[in-house]
Amino acid sequence: MAEFVKVAKTSEIDDQCAKCVDVKGKTIAVFNLGGEFYAIDDTCSHEEGPLSEGFVEGDEVECPWHAARFNIKTGAHTCAPAYEDVAKYRVRVSGDDVEVEV
Repeated sequence: MAEFVKVAKTSEIDDQCAKCVDVKGKTIAVFNLGGEFYAIDDTCSHEEGPLSEGFVEGDEVECPWHAARFNIKTGAHTCAPAYEDVAKYRVRVSGDDVEVEV
């Protein structure tokens, strides 16, 4: 059964930035886009680059290894060389805690 797990404080993730977290064996990138928080797999579907270390522009993140791009809100790939989406996770903010459902 899925449950929400606290992964960060809102103050720990700057706007247009991400934090890599490990939750129940999953490596997840949690992004702050203008005070709204989103979570997708941290591992690029192309060659497993760390998306949490990628360049954020608008609602997309560019993998730092080979420039594949993903929509942060949906996990959908938007630019080659990736041709597969990454998983997205539900996020909620409770007080100043960021929680991800896994």
